[in-house]
Amino acid sequence: MTRAVIIAAPRSGSGKTTVTLGVLAALRRRGVAVRAAKSGPDYIDPAFHAAACGAASVNLDSWAMGPALLDRVIAAQAEPAEILVIESSMGLFDGVGTMRFRRGAAADIAARYDIPVVLVLDVSGQSQSAAAVARGFVGFDPDVRVAGVILNRVGSARHRDQVSEAMAAAGIAVLGCVMRDAALSLPERHLGLVQAGEHAGLAAFIDRLGDVAGRDIDIDGLIAVAGGVIGVASGLAPGLAPPGQRVALASDEAFSFVYPHLLAGWRAAGAEVVRFSPLVDEAPPADCDACWLPGGYPELHAGRLAAAGRFASGLRDFAASRLVHGECGGFMVLGAGLTDAAGVRHAMTGLLGHETSFAQRRLHLGYRAAVLLEDCALGRAGQRLRGHEFHYASVTEPGGDAPLAVLRDARGVALPPHGGRRGCVSGSFFHAIAPINEDDDDE
Repeated sequence: MTRAVIIAAPRSGSGKTTVTLGVLAALRRRGVAVRAAKSGPDYIDPAFHAAACGAASVNLDSWAMGPALLDRVIAAQAEPAEILVIESSMGLFDGVGTMRFRRGAAADIAARYDIPVVLVLDVSGQSQSAAAVARGFVGFDPDVRVAGVILNRVGSARHRDQVSEAMAAAGIAVLGCVMRDAALSLPERHLGLVQAGEHAGLAAFIDRLGDVAGRDIDIDGLIAVAGGVIGVASGLAPGLAPPGQRVALASDEAFSFVYPHLLAGWRAAGAEVVRFSPLVDEAPPADCDACWLPGGYPELHAGRLAAAGRFASGLRDFAASRLVHGECGGFMVLGAGLTDAAGVRHAMTGLLGHETSFAQRRLHLGYRAAVLLEDCALGRAGQRLRGHEFHYASVTEPGGDAPLAVLRDARGVALPPHGGRRGCVSGSFFHAIAPINEDDDDE
């Protein structure tokens, strides 16, 4: 059975992504068959995982994915691996609600599958107090096993010794001490890290992280504390039914936010995914029967998209008779216009009537439960879905299209009608992760 470990932290910004990448690279160097996953909704970190371990990473989301789907996704990811390394989002216990195993926290994954946790502690600005923080995490939930800590951003040998001695006195294993080094940080933009494909010298950067992990982290100790993934199921059911038999998928620097489990599920259901690039002015292939415009960073490429005449006219022709759906960035491109951060408006495809703007940034963030109002690429009218929003753009002109869905946030609070639909075209800022089926507890 594949062993697994969760690399978590008390909060975001502790350095768990760079530690995770270093661990993945160090394991791969040893010839270990390693795979990676990310807990929670995140498009960017899994691409870095894939670069470090040489295989695709997936998302494990205990709030949005029903138990059966979660079991299948983790089973499929673990199957070819000797060890599965799961990176936590935010802090280990950060989630929503109080439902056991359904909060969206990495702790849910740890408890459900009995996977040990290694806690990355940013010890800059503290010494012995770090042991008190770790001790609190060790005792917080008896179903979550914190197997040890990795000390990050250590200032000196003296600092390392002070923290390590306090951990020893508290009975907490120290599995690594990584010194403070600004060169080990990753560049960020408004949705998190700059995408892996845009990171100059990514291979060399990961090699350096592998060097640091191999030297400063007890990789043997990390392997030793890893535990078994239990209660998994074989096969991979689609998170969403494929919108067509041949799905044209926009795929380039402007459209890159697609959850791997959705594509894997579509393919398992017999669909073919055909990629095309709007940025190089490609239209969706005419032999496809559905088109999916995922999220990404269209606001960074709005001028090129506005000038992509073959893409726009081809998409309009496609949408006259076949399903087209846009998620988040894709939704922005389906609208009449997009205003970039500099306040410049760029004409978009006009398949829906709304206008969006990035000129006055406002964060829209959180889990969402959706009910579809009409049949569309996401499913049949009345279908319940779970997913999330994460964007800074706002709708400045709603247009006259009918709404796509009604939404509630993770607390069950009703939100305004969301998205738009017109003929075969639909779109919204909502990122769909999974349907809610009859056997899922959706309370």
